[in-house]
Amino acid sequence: MALPITAFSVIEVAKPNIGENHPSQVRADVTVTLNLREAIKAEWEGMRKHDVAFLVTVRPTRPYGTKYSEKEPFIPQVGLCYCRGCEIEGLLGENGEVIEEGIEPRPELKGEVRTYRVWLDPNQYQQDMSKTATGDEDVYESFNIIMRRKPKENNFKAVLETIRDLMNTECVVPDWLHDIILGYGDPGAAHYTKMDTSVWTLDFVDTFLDVNHLKASFPDYEIKVTTDNPALQKPPFKVVFPAKTSGSKRKHNEDKEPEVKGKPLLTVEPYVIPNRGPYPFNQPKKNTIPFTSTQIEAIRAGMQPGLTMVVGPPGTGKTDVAVQIISNIYHNFPEQRTLIVTHSNQALNQLFEKIMALDIDERHLLRLGHGEESLETEKDFSRYGRVNFVLGRRLELLKEVARLQESLGVPGDVSYTCETAGHFFLYQVLSRWEKYLSNVKGKNDVAAIKDDFPFEQFFANAPQPIFHGSSYEEDMEIAEGCFRHIKKIFTELEEFRAFELLRSGADRSKYLLIKEAKVIAMTCTHAALKRRDLVEVGFKYDNILMEESAQILEIETFIPLLLQNPEDGFSRLKRWIMIGDHHQLPPVIKNMAFQKFSNMEQSLFTRLVRLGVPTVDLDAQGRARAGICNLYNWRYNKLGNLPHVMLWPEFRMGNPGFHHDFQLINVEDFNGVGESEPNPYFFQNLAEAEYVVALFMYMRLLGYPADRISILTTYNGQKHLIRDVINQRCGDNPIIGRPSKVTTVDRFQGQQNDYILLSLVRTRAVGHLRDVRRLVVAMSRARLGLYVVARVSLFQNCYELSPAFNQLMQRPLQLHLIPGESYPPTRKVTDTVMSAPLVIQNMPHMAQFVYNLYKEKIRMMSGRHMSMPSLRPPAVERRPREERTQKEEPMEAK
Repeated sequence: MALPITAFSVIEVAKPNIGENHPSQVRADVTVTLNLREAIKAEWEGMRKHDVAFLVTVRPTRPYGTKYSEKEPFIPQVGLCYCRGCEIEGLLGENGEVIEEGIEPRPELKGEVRTYRVWLDPNQYQQDMSKTATGDEDVYESFNIIMRRKPKENNFKAVLETIRDLMNTECVVPDWLHDIILGYGDPGAAHYTKMDTSVWTLDFVDTFLDVNHLKASFPDYEIKVTTDNPALQKPPFKVVFPAKTSGSKRKHNEDKEPEVKGKPLLTVEPYVIPNRGPYPFNQPKKNTIPFTSTQIEAIRAGMQPGLTMVVGPPGTGKTDVAVQIISNIYHNFPEQRTLIVTHSNQALNQLFEKIMALDIDERHLLRLGHGEESLETEKDFSRYGRVNFVLGRRLELLKEVARLQESLGVPGDVSYTCETAGHFFLYQVLSRWEKYLSNVKGKNDVAAIKDDFPFEQFFANAPQPIFHGSSYEEDMEIAEGCFRHIKKIFTELEEFRAFELLRSGADRSKYLLIKEAKVIAMTCTHAALKRRDLVEVGFKYDNILMEESAQILEIETFIPLLLQNPEDGFSRLKRWIMIGDHHQLPPVIKNMAFQKFSNMEQSLFTRLVRLGVPTVDLDAQGRARAGICNLYNWRYNKLGNLPHVMLWPEFRMGNPGFHHDFQLINVEDFNGVGESEPNPYFFQNLAEAEYVVALFMYMRLLGYPADRISILTTYNGQKHLIRDVINQRCGDNPIIGRPSKVTTVDRFQGQQNDYILLSLVRTRAVGHLRDVRRLVVAMSRARLGLYVVARVSLFQNCYELSPAFNQLMQRPLQLHLIPGESYPPTRKVTDTVMSAPLVIQNMPHMAQFVYNLYKEKIRMMSGRHMSMPSLRPPAVERRPREERTQKEEPMEAK
């Protein structure tokens, strides 16, 4: 991605620091013209502070249109003379100053000319100027191109700087983690069962749906509930686990440990959440997921101090477990702060959307990084978005204070600031409440609770009646709930008081990060980029939860442990929860030497699993049909199905128009061509591309929603080819449109869709699908339907893939359709199909069939619409004329 430079000028060469001979800073302005498509223009305008770009001088020596040759050296062919790195400081506004990132939205710039202020490398600048002084060409007068890389690939400088900083820093890893990271000693030393700081009484909050769910979750324990009244055996529950003693102490006390029938005793104490107020929004949000016993063990382990490793096969609810762990830690240890780290922005956003559905106060959530734009919520959880939220919330609460003041008849303006509101609470509200309590407490007078209540007018807008008058205890709890609601208003205002004193957006956002937020989320890349900034502002946290741990590089897993300075030489880290699946794809390492010889693609999660660190293996999936799950569950020790996979209607219904819910479809060469390779490793297969697009069009014509269909492939070249075919065949056709996604298997890891169309591309060699981890990802993305197009003769002989392909080949290798059906489904999986299926012979047959089906649909719809979009005729296989029958005329004749 490059643009010609319109103008370039060095604007500042700062004096050297003491003891150095190169300038302390060199800055320049680079002017370009962005007469580009809106999406690409937005990418250039979206370049942020510290992004790396390259200033290039190119003087071509060959005529325009000369084809690039892979076999000849690169530099002489393109005429590359100079290349210098630079770091973006920012885009210049109309006033000629750098536009700073902050609370205010970025101003709209007129025209297409943009100027970037950049930092140059002072060392390199000094060397270049020395050469210029001796008669060489001035490099900085010759730049004619500015080049940038994709943002995801452009963080190497910041990551390397962070690694360098860590090598020169007194890093402190917690004592309980030190030997395990180095690979020494007992692999299970950091498991909660061996930690001295283990907590034996845990509040599981809303984890359990009822007491039966709790009993089913602990099959190895004898359950004793503290109350025998079934009406009181309702969640939330506090659970007391039998404390484990160690060494000689255990021998003395062995017979004293509570055990019933050989099982350890678990004491369960139901409790009632104190009334939070009379309004509907005061009611706590509750978990609705019936966690399995293994998921409960993972949640329990995550709540305990130490290292918790959860291996989660596809569809086993890794994200739900992670969210419940975060919620339980938040409620059990309200003073502790939790850091969430994931590999991708998308995983972080999925996690965040589920956290918002649980009983966690919104003001305690913070999302760092630049992925918050894609959060599917109207709320902004970025640093500046949270500052705006706090300021807006402060105004809302001060209005409530004004309403309370009016209801109590107190003169003056007490709702002007958080400070005046605090005085009002102390001298007016609290005194009235204490007087009220002294009047009604212990008198057992139900009428007095309502009659003497001092805030009745304030709660006039709550659902009436507030007091039911049925019992003294119930009404007293309601009155206390009302006061808790009022007290919470003033508690929040006291927390927000700092935002009145801090005036700048940067100071407010730092305060939010250091003091206010309890759950902070970021990607591992952002942690590596911003480590120095976070340490400088005094960022602190007690717990780390890492999702997608098996996809994160070892160094990127290690950096989040060190985003805070040690206190008195000790790390304050108490819990480290890693959730991942080492049977899916590892971190992406593009350098083959690093990947193979340095074993850099092995994540820390995988290394710890191989060292024997105890793991909790989730063992029940709820994503896919049982038949589709069988294609990949052989890779795991024991992976079963959750009950809803057999019970929910969507799993019990067949896929309309298809004879099978999953099928391997053999695709032969088209016009004598199978796979092609226009550029090195850029594999394409036109026959498979046309087949999957025709299959997508068929599904759309039957009524399948486009957003429930994704097309996956194993190579980037095929991805681009499929997109081209979609653009030509149906992309702009309103009846058909485009699928939810067309992407590679590697990119789709961590995502899912109802129906997956998969192209395996290769016809000469198996290629990188031979890596079983890639196969597991490919087979586990579909929920209801999986249709794989491939050269069967090639893949059936691959030993590594045989467990999956043996199952796929038990079904016909030609696509079996039932064209008379339509979406939504009406036929059950168990129903027998009365009519014989339509067997598709090859790709031209499929394309012609879809073309005819489209024409039939248009004919049926033409009575209701004036004009309908036409469809391009399908590609036809070229064969000698004598092979064609009279029925099979060439498409040109038709």
